[in-house]
Amino acid sequence: MNNDQKYQRIWQTVQKIPAGKVASYGQIADLAGLPGRARLVGKSLGYVPKELLVPWYRVLRSSGQLAFPKGSEQSQLQTGLLQQEDVVVLNNRVRLREFLWQPDLAELLFSLEF
Repeated sequence: MNNDQKYQRIWQTVQKIPAGKVASYGQIADLAGLPGRARLVGKSLGYVPKELLVPWYRVLRSSGQLAFPKGSEQSQLQTGLLQQEDVVVLNNRVRLREFLWQPDLAELLFSLEF
């Protein structure tokens, strides 16, 4: 499987995260069938074609922390997009106990196209 195919899997999986929920890079890698490839998830989100509506901002570090430095333009953008979906961001972090996406795996498997 080449990187384009891996990126497609990742993007499809990220598109399944519902508004108001977040996921970690590692969780997305696992659900996309790419266990241990959390960094690839982050890299792929930097290459999303503009015409694909991929909610990149719903993907966070496993600690719930935003990947961008606090106060940076990207951090402020991500915080704003999450807050529009009623996800609370405090000190550049989201409380995963409250907002972590926990998909029904059977439903998810049937909806993904790989």
